Amino acid sequence: MSTKPRFEDCCDPRELLDLTGRRGLVIGIANERSLAWPGALHFRQSGADLAITFVGERARPHVAPLADRVDAPIFLPCDVGRAGELEAVFGAIRDTWGRLDFVLHAVGKARAEDLRGRLTDCSAGGFAEAMTVSVHSLIAIARLAEPLMTHGGSLITLSYLGAEKVVEHYNVMGPVKAALESTVRYLAHELGPKGIRVNAISAGPVATRAASGLVGSTELLAASARIAPLRRNIETDDVGLAALLLASDYTAAITGETLHVDAGVHIEGPVGRGQMQGETKPREQEK
Repeated sequence: MSTKPRFEDCCDPRELLDLTGRRGLVIGIANERSLAWPGALHFRQSGADLAITFVGERARPHVAPLADRVDAPIFLPCDVGRAGELEAVFGAIRDTWGRLDFVLHAVGKARAEDLRGRLTDCSAGGFAEAMTVSVHSLIAIARLAEPLMTHGGSLITLSYLGAEKVVEHYNVMGPVKAALESTVRYLAHELGPKGIRVNAISAGPVATRAASGLVGSTELLAASARIAPLRRNIETDDVGLAALLLASDYTAAITGETLHVDAGVHIEGPVGRGQMQGETKPREQEK
């Protein structure tokens, strides 16, 4: 009776997704339900060293334990809308590591009245603030990361289907995310000659603190699960695994892309297959 060979006897360990020796920055963790958190966890479990940031003192108690879990040697405040804080983070990275290999940018903001109101009624100031925090911050990060990515690197940001199609109640963030995805393409074009890749993950709806600010978020989750080809909503870990892939050499030839991690919702038309077939409930997942 034969026994199963040990992994090291049958498989090449170089085929493992390994980030040992890589240094990465994760911006946008608010708590353990944030989309950026599973990315940080997978980066660390794959061997990377991480710099973690938080926005303001109110967020510190929620983010500090997470930074400890991933042994982050750099843990600093970073409000991308506040002058000097982003530069201070990159200064610490330069002084501590001297280089940077990847960044996960998970930052977005809109004023409550603009997020809950019509785009038609959005103020110029509110629109400018949403664009500055959600989009220009990625441009600023790219500018600061470029001299530290001496051997190439990967910039990853988070988007949503509302950038491509109208999603009820997404309002001002639709045009903002569309601008973000366009920015990804232009940055990829400009930074590609230096081996720096820039990609976006278009994540499906998931219950995060940011999503709770959207009117009708519960209904959106239910509707997405009904029409998704996989008949489910995504988990935050699905986004984390995709971020790990984009940070790795397995995607060394991929740049300027928007990767949909949404259980397939983006491929469906205005009337989903399940609705046409009379299905009204999400598919039950196997235990």
